[in-house]
Amino acid sequence: MKPDAPYWQWSACDLADAISRRDITSLAAVASVVGRLRAKNPELNAVVVDLSEEALAQARAADESVQAGRPTGPLHGVPVTVKINTDVKGQPNTNGIPALADCTAPDDAAVVRNLRRAGAVILGLTNTPEFSMRMMTDNPLHGRTVNPWRAEFTCGGSSGGAAVSLAAGFGPIAQGNDIGGSLRIPAFCCGVCALRPTQGRVPTYNPSQHDERPPAAQLFSVQGPMAREVRDLRRALAVMAEGDVRDPWWVPAPLEGPRTGRPVRVALTKSPAGDTPHPVIAAALEAAAGHLADAGYAVEAVEAPFSEELGELWKSLIFTEMRQLQEDVIRRLGSKAFHTFLDGCYNSTQLLDEGGYMRALMARTRILRQWLLFLEDHPLVLAPLSLKPAFRVDEDIEDEDRARRLFIKLRPSYSVNALGLPSVAVPAGIHKGVPFGLQIVGPRFREDLCLDAAEVLEKRTGILARRLWERF
Repeated sequence: MKPDAPYWQWSACDLADAISRRDITSLAAVASVVGRLRAKNPELNAVVVDLSEEALAQARAADESVQAGRPTGPLHGVPVTVKINTDVKGQPNTNGIPALADCTAPDDAAVVRNLRRAGAVILGLTNTPEFSMRMMTDNPLHGRTVNPWRAEFTCGGSSGGAAVSLAAGFGPIAQGNDIGGSLRIPAFCCGVCALRPTQGRVPTYNPSQHDERPPAAQLFSVQGPMAREVRDLRRALAVMAEGDVRDPWWVPAPLEGPRTGRPVRVALTKSPAGDTPHPVIAAALEAAAGHLADAGYAVEAVEAPFSEELGELWKSLIFTEMRQLQEDVIRRLGSKAFHTFLDGCYNSTQLLDEGGYMRALMARTRILRQWLLFLEDHPLVLAPLSLKPAFRVDEDIEDEDRARRLFIKLRPSYSVNALGLPSVAVPAGIHKGVPFGLQIVGPRFREDLCLDAAEVLEKRTGILARRLWERF
């Protein structure tokens, strides 16, 4: 980043380091982002709870701490956003549902607590679809979030507000979560990057929750970072991954794993589960494979064990749990549009009885074993995240056949969730005026390998948000 660029364009790493060195103040950095937020958010609706006044006060306190010579954390004084389905003490956790407008968080979620401990300044809460389930970020409480690249295309979901906030310049790091692609799909749609960590890497707990999530939802869902630059993902992961005893799934695994055999072998997966991607995605895969090969990776055209069975397993388990445990609440509190979406999901899925549900969990173990064996030989998988480069707004509720086809197009995304493996979404280019990207999948708790490869691709593609800023 050029030194004379406005602070809202700076990376989190550059901001944090400059603040700690006293080269700049947190107040100046946060004020710059607040100014950008107030100028552009009204037309985008990415941040739906504006905490800028509180953020400016936090920034002043951060500067006082620096002046006093106290130790600084890795995100000291850096403005970040939090998704509105994640507890921030004293703020609403609405999940986009009008009936939950007064649902106030009694304490910080585990991931928010970690961000605060690292010195981050919370700028606001970002939008999500109802129940955080659609790939379109729209709800009857807060309204629709607009993709700043082209308004007729979705910004993705469910962390759509987070992705738009990054692309538009409302902070360099955004927190989100991902049960079927909710971090990576918005990153794909908005030209930013996102990390879906290994299940158990980042602690997950919302103090406002009234009950535990069902088994598959616990296995498939993670909290994670989104950013404009891969190096910010790495720093944010280190912060978010600090332990919290409130999450029994958390694993104290090292952030840097042992060295693999050199060169690192990469499986170039051109047709996951036998599905052929759009030509622009296919071309981007070939280009990315070339970039990795030029950087010293051993890239081989080998199909990773994506399968139709794996994709169906995710769908069957998630939507069976919803039908059994959440149906009454969803029908009572959800909008007509969400009912249409959910009916399309049900009709595109084999819902399970008790025996089928248990057999599906058993099958997951078998398929995960296949993947872990595959990753022994090819520690990284370069694959499509989506088979399609762009999605129109509300395409997921046009009709049931469209919903079925969308699930196929997104199968590479939610298949990774079914496995609990780490995956980085990295931008690959722009098609018809909107960004698209790819994903890099790795072994459990080897986010470092995924991020290393993502940095190689980022150097060739560039920071796409900077292209947006030239006209927005």
